[in-house]
Amino acid sequence: MTERDGHLVPDRAPGRAASLVCRVATRSCAIPLGAVIETMRPQPIEPIAGAPAFILGLAIIRGEPVPVVDVARLLGAEAGRVTRFVTLRTAPRPIALAVDAVHGVHAFAPEQLSRLPALAGAVVGDAITAIGALDARLVVVLEAARLVPPAVFELMERAPS
Repeated sequence: MTERDGHLVPDRAPGRAASLVCRVATRSCAIPLGAVIETMRPQPIEPIAGAPAFILGLAIIRGEPVPVVDVARLLGAEAGRVTRFVTLRTAPRPIALAVDAVHGVHAFAPEQLSRLPALAGAVVGDAITAIGALDARLVVVLEAARLVPPAVFELMERAPS
């Protein structure tokens, strides 16, 4: 990170991938910055019948219903103390991640991250694309487009308004 005009901005060194780093339960997660729309205080959530346990429900964000993913549950941890939402660009619509804290932007060098072994990928699914370390803590890199199953968007379409 570099300070410019009193603000911290991510280093744009060649070969580095900038990610937003968040804490969920005892884990750190990195989300590629290109997928991040904004961070905000948590909004009220309405449950969706039939959704997976890691989908908390729908929140109205910027006037639109948005599915909210409890990242701690997605990763198999106990639900943490959610203090922030991170909204992400995905198809067919944005999603929100419920996280315990947002730590800021970090530019990971390629050698800091490694792809998951095939067996690990089968266990955690497609939501995690890589693992690495930051300040001696394990970091998992999330794939925004694969965090919400398509069936959840179908449930949203059928839910009464």
